[in-house]
Amino acid sequence: MSRRHERRAARQERPTAAPAEEAPCPLCLRPIPPGARASRHHLVPRLKGGTHQGTVLLHHICHQAIHARFTEAELARDLTDPSALRSEPRMAGFLAWVAGKPPDFHAPTRAARDRTPKWR
Repeated sequence: MSRRHERRAARQERPTAAPAEEAPCPLCLRPIPPGARASRHHLVPRLKGGTHQGTVLLHHICHQAIHARFTEAELARDLTDPSALRSEPRMAGFLAWVAGKPPDFHAPTRAARDRTPKWR
């Protein structure tokens, strides 16, 4: 067996720990139940060198809201952790709105109107 196949087999044999409880979304602080739409957010965008830096699991709607409001440059420069995103005024309306939704709620996210490219 080649080394690549040995590593793959070892990864597949690892036991997976069952979550003790639903982890909260670091952005909206609501729990992420099993089966809810969720996605990984790179704290530093991959395009800005964050490929091997940290990620956090967010509700998919929260992740979409981040990328609808901020450019990759803004995220890399100023918003590299969930607490910075929560304190950003452009997220306040979204966070207040989503706080009243059930943990497995999902809806399409439209691009925010105030996110205009800097080159215009």
